Amino acid sequence: MATEWQFDMQHSGINFMVRHLLVAKVRGRFTRWSGTMRFDEKNPSGSSLDVQIDTNSVDTSEAQRDTHLRSPDFLDVANHPHMTFKSTKVERAGDATFKVKGDLTIRGVTRPAVLDVEYGGAMRDPWGNERAGFTAKATIDRKEFGITFNQVLDHGGLALGEQISIDIDVEATKVVAQSAAAR
Repeated sequence: MATEWQFDMQHSGINFMVRHLLVAKVRGRFTRWSGTMRFDEKNPSGSSLDVQIDTNSVDTSEAQRDTHLRSPDFLDVANHPHMTFKSTKVERAGDATFKVKGDLTIRGVTRPAVLDVEYGGAMRDPWGNERAGFTAKATIDRKEFGITFNQVLDHGGLALGEQISIDIDVEATKVVAQSAAAR
């Protein structure tokens, strides 16, 4: 049976990478996000993931670039304050790997996306809580979500890559149901 897990925001992160000027990689992250996760290692089809990301929290460690990313050229945070991922299917891909298929919505455009997830295992922490770790990777084409801004370089090519690599690290704590007497 799938159990609910609470994200440990101190030990979790949503990061991204895009090519810049054909030669370098620019990395960033989103600092505010939330969601729900249900996981059943023995029956992955009973698992689910629902995440909401605050687009205004984009952070590439460069204020001018972050302001541009928040503009209508990219995330358009004034009109689209959140992006979301809602799973539609979870299936085993290997001993400790899963495919999490779902709907990714960016700038009001929803497209199917697949997260390749590795389950790092579970253990009891020093305070008696059960913790689990997950890493996920995906690649999306930003143009499919209406993010088409770019510049043509003098020698040819584009200033920004179209493929966005997404890396997610999650540490989560199993939610323990309270008994009726304890409430």
